[in-house]
Amino acid sequence: MTRSPALERLSEVLWRERHLLELLLFKLEEEQLVLTAGRTRWLGHATREVESVLDEIRTAEVGRAVEVDAAAAELGVDPGASLAMLAERAPAPWDDILRAHRDAFASLTSEIAALADGNRELLAVSHRAAQETLLSLQDTVDTYDGQGQRASETRTAQLLDRSI
Repeated sequence: MTRSPALERLSEVLWRERHLLELLLFKLEEEQLVLTAGRTRWLGHATREVESVLDEIRTAEVGRAVEVDAAAAELGVDPGASLAMLAERAPAPWDDILRAHRDAFASLTSEIAALADGNRELLAVSHRAAQETLLSLQDTVDTYDGQGQRASETRTAQLLDRSI
């Protein structure tokens, strides 16, 4: 194996970022389980955990950018090079290692995007159901006037914008 301190550090950072992406995928699945089970009590906690992992990923991305630039300089590539570009210039076995990282990132990113879209859809459906429930309650709730007497309310036609 060709010794390359810059590529070794880059690979370590990429492994850390992959671990964080897998953790994000897990947290999104947790959030989806909470949503599908209707356990909205825990939704805030699940969402905060997703946001916490996203913050860690943002921090890791900064570290990755630094290590990518160091590896690029070592390989004679422009700073900010993609993993594919680095893999093209890297000696064996680093070329295969960088390609494997790139493929894993593509796969994880695709899974995360699909799960996040599903969670957004579940949230939208839940939100619509809650709105409809609240609207239906308006028809059955009686109010009282200042003297404690039941207020008789004359129902009037109402418009409801369901596109919101």
